Amino acid sequence: MQHILQISRKIDYALRALIYLASQHGGRVATLHELAQTLALPREFLAKILKALTASGLVRSVRGAHGGYTLARPAAEISFLDAIEAAGGPVQINVCLDHKDRCEVSANCSMYHVWKVGQDRMLEVYRKTSLAELASPAQTSASVLPVTLGLGQAARARS
Repeated sequence: MQHILQISRKIDYALRALIYLASQHGGRVATLHELAQTLALPREFLAKILKALTASGLVRSVRGAHGGYTLARPAAEISFLDAIEAAGGPVQINVCLDHKDRCEVSANCSMYHVWKVGQDRMLEVYRKTSLAELASPAQTSASVLPVTLGLGQAARARS
């Protein structure tokens, strides 16, 4: 089965690592070994991801015998979107949303507005969800924004 709109492993692993770091009380430093073992992630790949997260300013690398990684900012100030973009670049569900001229039929395309609304809603959820919310399991279900259905969708959902 093919998954067309699928988050890459790099983004998934980055999110898992960031959420783990957000769950560490008092900004405790977590070693690469601890992160890889606890999260069951490939150590070398995780090291590359953490390097990118450090370069983006989301993670701080601590050197020395008790070194490792910690969040560079409070978890409440780092959004799910910040994390995704740091690991994988800008989020865009269709190329036409960035450059309408990349599509030969964009002038007559009725799908553009659907893609645009879908992306805007998705980004809103990602932007409003913080690592602090995701690191606190009791709050996770409350942190996801409700999706407002259109009239036609609401009618279909009830039947």
